[in-house]
Amino acid sequence: MGTTCGFYSLRMADSDTVVLVPLHNVDSVGLRRAIADTEVKKLFTLLGNGKIDNHQNWKGRFKDNSDKMRTGSIYDVLDVLKNLTFLSKSKNLSFREKRMLDRAKFLVVSEISEVVGEPSETTDTKVDKALGRCFVNRERAIARAKVAKTKTRAKAS
Repeated sequence: MGTTCGFYSLRMADSDTVVLVPLHNVDSVGLRRAIADTEVKKLFTLLGNGKIDNHQNWKGRFKDNSDKMRTGSIYDVLDVLKNLTFLSKSKNLSFREKRMLDRAKFLVVSEISEVVGEPSETTDTKVDKALGRCFVNRERAIARAKVAKTKTRAKAS
């Protein structure tokens, strides 16, 4: 068309497919730099912190999670991973939620493993351990809240 522009050449880690993204379309397709290696520790801290959004209704939960997945932020994807993994421990996920959970885990694991330069299997194990810590920390926080509530009631009596 008579114009010249630069492209980013991206290799998809899961399929080795190469995608060319014009520089002027970077923002519209959600392309961003990978996290810095200094952010990996922060990601694992957030992953294990025990804070989980607990939506009761499927429609609201799916919309919130879909919106987070579309932002392209690894931190939003991390939230989706925690929320859906926690939910999957107590009930069967719908096909769409299961697919979203798989995608969220793939995105988190692949980005971390690329940044730190380790095999995805190693990172996957670390992510699973951090998720385990998350659920333990959540249960501890709930137990502490119950004890505090009981003490408050006892003092009021």
